[in-house]
Amino acid sequence: MRVVRVVSEGDCRYGLADEATVTLISEEPFAAWEPEGTLALRGAELLYPVVPTKIVCVGINYKGHAREMGHPMPDEPVIFLKPPTAVNSPGSPIVLPEGVGRVDHEAELAVVIGRRTHRVTPEEAKHNVLGYTCANDVTAREVQRRDGQWTRAKSYDGFCPLGPWVETDVDPDDLLIECLVNGEVRQSARTSDMIFGTFELISFISHVMTLVPGDVVLTGTPAGIGPLSRGDKVEVRIEGVGVLENSVV
Repeated sequence: MRVVRVVSEGDCRYGLADEATVTLISEEPFAAWEPEGTLALRGAELLYPVVPTKIVCVGINYKGHAREMGHPMPDEPVIFLKPPTAVNSPGSPIVLPEGVGRVDHEAELAVVIGRRTHRVTPEEAKHNVLGYTCANDVTAREVQRRDGQWTRAKSYDGFCPLGPWVETDVDPDDLLIECLVNGEVRQSARTSDMIFGTFELISFISHVMTLVPGDVVLTGTPAGIGPLSRGDKVEVRIEGVGVLENSVV
């Protein structure tokens, strides 16, 4: 099942997409719902697929990325937050803020939480996931280095494109994840290269903060991060999930 948010008759609506159509639903996908008509997927205006109260990110969670950054393998997940205002829709532009210097792409598998999650085990975490989507953890790299921590560099408006939908029927443990800029492959790895697996991450985070339906967990980026420039087209492709495309302005 693919969960989407679309614009329908001027309203933002949740729906379920197949290859050709979107079935609009009466409620959020976390609750009981009824079908309420259809529209064509082709040409539909897709929005970011959920509205999170928080975006919990994981740093240095791929072995290859740890090596390229010169970091030792962490003993436990390193987590940080992006604000909800950083969320960006598929097809919408990533705006490079004036005067921040280099801005990088970071392709990531994003987990969408489906039910309240508090102090769960990794096995329990599997049952609390709605599904998975593509994410780009856009980062102002020079700001990150100057600040010595990550909040400002990760939090500019639009610095967290998500989409195009939430895929509910996929195993996250060994998926191909790629980032392409203007058709050139910049990042390519499998999620099996993660240091901490998806459900281990959710369990760890849930012992720090309660996750609620619609919250998003970004599971880290593989090796190959690089700069974005005005006019670029950046794509995050994840096997079995979809393709997230954004322009850079």
